Amino acid sequence: MPSTKYFKYLRKDRMTHVWCPGCGNGVIMKSFIEAAGNLGLNKNKVAVVSGIGCSSRVTGYLDFNTMHTLHGRSVAFASGVKLARPDLDVIVIGGDGDMLAIGGNHFIHACRRNLDLTVILFNNSIYGMTGGQYSPTTPEGSIAATAPYGNLEDQFDPVQLAITSGATYVARSTVYHFLQTTKFIENGLKNRGMSVIEVISNCHTYFGRYNKMAKPEKMMQHFKDNTITIKKAETMNKEELKGKIVMGEFKNEPRKGYLENYKELIDRVSERGENNG
Repeated sequence: MPSTKYFKYLRKDRMTHVWCPGCGNGVIMKSFIEAAGNLGLNKNKVAVVSGIGCSSRVTGYLDFNTMHTLHGRSVAFASGVKLARPDLDVIVIGGDGDMLAIGGNHFIHACRRNLDLTVILFNNSIYGMTGGQYSPTTPEGSIAATAPYGNLEDQFDPVQLAITSGATYVARSTVYHFLQTTKFIENGLKNRGMSVIEVISNCHTYFGRYNKMAKPEKMMQHFKDNTITIKKAETMNKEELKGKIVMGEFKNEPRKGYLENYKELIDRVSERGENNG
């Protein structure tokens, strides 16, 4: 896509952005814009909802119908938007802390209901906006502001969480793999039901600086060197997989979800009322 074509999806009066130089959030935003352009999405028929965090700033820059909501509540707001306006493509954008900690319950149950939402999870393994505290996806042993001797907790696997909870399209990529990220977002937008695209991103300001990767290019190199395909992962044992990022489409099984069931219920009840009248 020529660079000028990106501008129609951006609020130019909101530039320049507030992200740190080299932050991966801009790469993911560009992937989403690229996917929207490839699919020819009508700006007036798209709603993008975010919570609170560095990644949630995206809704301020995108020229769609947007909502910048409460911490952890983006999926709940997006569910309401989709129920009220099922004709809209509703996209939810949030970070690993926002989406999986305080917002974890909303995330799980949106997957369970198979709501027709597309969730783009910016996973930088840290709370970047509030000072570098460890998050649900911070790897065990990694240093954070609240774990100066190393994180003691097991990390969430967002892909497995989404699959187990009932999402029908689930994929993972990294900010180094721009083309794959764009394709996964496109496929998620086309999916019938709940789509979750996890994108591993870099917060070199906090996670990287605490863990000997203080430069964005060093984190990018880390993603390049340690990302493997699903097929490759199937040939490796647990020890060999340690520290690896497994990238690809983990689930692609469109099926009827809550919105269709809800509409059928309304039609059934309405018909019963007419017959009784």
